[in-house]
Amino acid sequence: MDTQNQAAATVVVDNEWRRWIAENLLLGSNPNDLLQVMVAGGIAPDMAVTELQAAQQSPYLAGAQRLKNRLAKRDWVLDNLRRLEHLRAAEIPRRHRLGTREFFDEFYTAGRPVIITGMMDRWPAMNKWSLDYFASRCGNAEVQVQFGRNSNQHYELDKKRHEKTMRFAEYVNLVRAQSPTNDFYMTAYNDSRNRAALAELWNDVLPLPEYLDPSSQDSGFLWFGPAGTITPFHHDLTNNFMAQIIGRKRIVLVPATEIASMYNHEHCFTYVDARNIDLQRFPEMRRVRPLECTLNPGEILFLPVGCWHFVEGLEVSVTMSFINFRWQNDFTSSYPADRAF
Repeated sequence: MDTQNQAAATVVVDNEWRRWIAENLLLGSNPNDLLQVMVAGGIAPDMAVTELQAAQQSPYLAGAQRLKNRLAKRDWVLDNLRRLEHLRAAEIPRRHRLGTREFFDEFYTAGRPVIITGMMDRWPAMNKWSLDYFASRCGNAEVQVQFGRNSNQHYELDKKRHEKTMRFAEYVNLVRAQSPTNDFYMTAYNDSRNRAALAELWNDVLPLPEYLDPSSQDSGFLWFGPAGTITPFHHDLTNNFMAQIIGRKRIVLVPATEIASMYNHEHCFTYVDARNIDLQRFPEMRRVRPLECTLNPGEILFLPVGCWHFVEGLEVSVTMSFINFRWQNDFTSSYPADRAF
C-alpha cells in the first residue's frame, strides 16, 4: 500500500465493526468480500485480515454458530408448516353460527382464521349505534384517542406520544367531518380510560358464551374511527376476535408460519406496507401468500395468535375486539423480554 493510501487508512476496528463482522460471518458472507468492505471503509488491509481471522477462530462465534444451527432447525419446521398452509385454498372461510366444538377443533387449536356470521344479530348495538347515538348517549364523557398519527411514520410503536383526551362528542364530530383520514383513531390502547367513560355502550354488546368466557373482566375493546384509518402489519400476542358493528374494514392476513419472511423489525411490528409491498427492499415477501377479506357489519373475524394483519377502515367504522376466550389464551407471559428482533 502506497503512502497516500496508508494515510487514508486510519479507521480503527471498534466493537461496532466487530459486531458487523460477526453478524455477516454468521449470515454466511464470504470473508474476502468483508475484507474489501473494511478496506474501502478506511481500515488498513493487515488490520482487517487480523480482525477477520480472529473472528473466524473465536469460540464466541462458534457458540453463536451452534445457536444459529438450532434456529435453522426450527426454521425448517416452520417452513414445512408454511408449505402445508399453501396447500389450502387462499381464502378465509365464512361460517354461519359456527358451533363451539367445531370452532375449537378446526380453528382455535389449529391457528386458522375464520369469519363467523350470524352471532351478532341480537346485539342492540347493531341497531342502535350511530354517530348521533354516540353523541347523545355519551357526548360529555372524557375519552382518550390516538391523535396526530400523520406526523409520525411509526405511530403504532410510539402510541404513548399520540394520546389525547377530549369530549366524546368532539371526537364524534371530528370523525363525521374529517373522514377519510388516518390522523386520529380510538383504539384498544385507549381502553383503560374509555371503557369506564363509555360504560353505557357496553350494555349494547351481548356476551358470546359459545366462544368467550362471560365471567372474564376483559369484556371487549372499542375501536372507532373515520374511513382511512390504517393499522399497519403486526401480530397480536393473544388470540383475538374482531366483531364489526359499523362500516367495513379491509384486512390482509399472513399466517404466523410466515414469520421468517415478514421482516419482524421490532416487537410485533414490521416495516412492510401491505398497501404497496416493496419487493426490492423486502425480497423474502415473494414467498408469502397473503389472505385478504372485507369484514362487514355483523361479522366476527378470528385472528389466531401470531397471525400478521393489516387493517384499513373503508368507511367510518366501529369494531369491538375480544380476547377472553373460554380456552388457554395467555401467550404474552412467555413472549421474549428483549423485543429488538
